[in-house]
Amino acid sequence: MTTLSFLRAWRAAFTARAAVVFGVLACALAWGAPLASDATAPVAARPNILFIITDDQGYGDMGAHGNPILKTPHLDRLHAQSRRFTDFHVSPTCAPTRSALLTGRHEFKNGVTHTILERERLVPTATTLAQVLQQAGYTTGIFGKWHLGDEPAYWPNRRGFDEMFIHGAGGIGQTYAGSCGDAPGNTYFNPAILHNGRFVRTQGYCTDVFFAQAQRWIESANNGTRPFYAHLALNAPHAPLQVRPQDEARYAGKVDAPTAKFFGMVANIDDNVGRLLARLDALGIQRRTLVIFMNDNGGTGGVKIHNVGMRGQKGTAWLGGTRACSFWRWPDVIAPGDCGALTAHVDFFPTLSELAGADLNATVRGQVEGRSLVPLLKNPAAAWPERTLFTHVGRWPKGTDPAEWKYKMCSVRTPRWHLVSPDGGREARWQLFDVQADPGEKVDCAASNAAHVNALTTQYDAWWASARPLMANEAAVGPKVNPFKEFYWKQFGGGPPQ
Repeated sequence: MTTLSFLRAWRAAFTARAAVVFGVLACALAWGAPLASDATAPVAARPNILFIITDDQGYGDMGAHGNPILKTPHLDRLHAQSRRFTDFHVSPTCAPTRSALLTGRHEFKNGVTHTILERERLVPTATTLAQVLQQAGYTTGIFGKWHLGDEPAYWPNRRGFDEMFIHGAGGIGQTYAGSCGDAPGNTYFNPAILHNGRFVRTQGYCTDVFFAQAQRWIESANNGTRPFYAHLALNAPHAPLQVRPQDEARYAGKVDAPTAKFFGMVANIDDNVGRLLARLDALGIQRRTLVIFMNDNGGTGGVKIHNVGMRGQKGTAWLGGTRACSFWRWPDVIAPGDCGALTAHVDFFPTLSELAGADLNATVRGQVEGRSLVPLLKNPAAAWPERTLFTHVGRWPKGTDPAEWKYKMCSVRTPRWHLVSPDGGREARWQLFDVQADPGEKVDCAASNAAHVNALTTQYDAWWASARPLMANEAAVGPKVNPFKEFYWKQFGGGPPQ
């Protein structure tokens, strides 16, 4: 290398490093937080980030939200220590929510209109949150559920994650025609997991396995040189209800047998949350780690016990299908308490990008439809202009025209109004609810509020017109063999039945 080329390379490296440093300083000044506190527990300007998301746990499936039977002491403590967004909404099913969280835009515009049939694949042109955080100097890891494409080109290690420890499909052991499928023979016990491109045969219950691997990675990543982003995405308590016997026993006889299994799976999650939070304390990084907890869609196995008075559940466009937990804990920086602003999964990407001091280019800024929650994390009463959110369950049959399902189980939401078409098609069958006065959505007031129905319909039609050209996977053809299975057989031998 010539002296000139060396100086040019050094200058480029210095400039990149300076950009990160100035981002840290800007973040610290904006929050008014010190770059360092006392020597025993420093407060970082840019936090480590631990994101935990559960699969099919409902808003009402925890003690802090009033469940009369289920006990979740560790989640309750996290709730008490966090800024809680009480009107936070996700998609009615899992892959769509995950795509919106990781891109900041509605799932349909990511090509994700289903959870299977190649329509769960996140379009390669999307920039993910993990890529943005990598570029901002973070080390990134994912543990558990990915569900945005099982073919190697779609794996998370191609989408910004340094560490990858995942199962296939939407759940351990699931298999569908085409690309969406897990390793052969997998169950929730001792599952084969894809770890950085090779399968490992784990020992133990899946939730315990994912938490343990995430903890090991956090311990190795906690070296003081780069902040970390740990994406801990559980497949529990999603069906099938495979549960440790000792966890099921906690609720046996208190509820019916399936609910006892479901509650046992949630109780196991709660235990693991408690252990991981205690480990952050033991490592001395709790005050410089932002912990975020969410569930991915409306409730399932627990809604008959407690649904917080909401109508609907997973797979519906009612509030019970989309309202989710959203807890944000950053000790000494974010004050605990409720925030009732209308917020959503698309806000996750811009919020973490801002906290990380990331510099988004014009293309990425154009991708993001959500808003940064930073003003509300600072002050829950901060100005938050009225907004409109759109929900559609999708999941129309493969090979059909999406226009036939335009108004099937969809909704339009503003802070006051919720316009829902549960059973339309090419034509809407709107019902309107004043959710401020009627949060249980019991009284349809569409007939007496035609002006609101018309105005919200106009917004919905414009949104659908913008989303329809971006539904890139509608005609996708999957492989003849699930890629996870094919990859597993190449590593361990075997193959499909002849």
